[in-house]
Amino acid sequence: MFKHEKQLLKEVKVDAVNPNYAAMLQEQLGGPQGELKAAMQYLSQSFRIKDPAIKDLFMDIAAEELSHMEMIATTINMLNGHNLDANNATIGNIEAHVLTGLNPMLSNASGYLWTAAYVNETGDLAADILSNIAAEQRAKVVYEYLYRQINDKGVRDTIDFLLNREEAHNTLFREAFNKLQDTGSLRDWGITKDSKLYFDLSTPGRYFDQNDLSNMQPPHFNNPNQQQNQPQ
Repeated sequence: MFKHEKQLLKEVKVDAVNPNYAAMLQEQLGGPQGELKAAMQYLSQSFRIKDPAIKDLFMDIAAEELSHMEMIATTINMLNGHNLDANNATIGNIEAHVLTGLNPMLSNASGYLWTAAYVNETGDLAADILSNIAAEQRAKVVYEYLYRQINDKGVRDTIDFLLNREEAHNTLFREAFNKLQDTGSLRDWGITKDSKLYFDLSTPGRYFDQNDLSNMQPPHFNNPNQQQNQPQ
């Protein structure tokens, strides 16, 4: 069950109307690294998770991503203003001017509609969590690009909050990944001779040592917060 609370997760503001930037921000509403993609990916992945703690984590983050989507849509509304104007109909938001009355569409910055093809799900927790870690990292990169291209303090405050939430989700998924000891696709990691071979097919130079594969271990992640707190 989901419950909608009328207040936003964090209040959003803009200093001025900016339809061109509204079109750019559409990328995080309906793009392949956007909030709707993240929410639908984590929600759909959760359907067959048996571990109650990890299932809750996926559901909690998916629900928060929907709240991020609401914040982005609200910001796009503010940036678009209230008047339909052909002079403000940039490439990415033409349909909003002629079809939806400036209501933010589920599309990316170029106007391409959101698609479920953006969603990655395998049924294997290790593979899915690695996809989610990558998704959070890519979303942060997009927010960083967006942040650099506007001086509007209100918009920047919103983006700063959202990219830091992406970092939090990334850390949580990394913690969950570390709990998957010898399960699913991590089971029997690196036990055959073929898994220990490195083909040096680039010249010149050998930058990776064959011995690096001699004692293969499943991947794991350190908690960034723990690293920061370690004595220097």
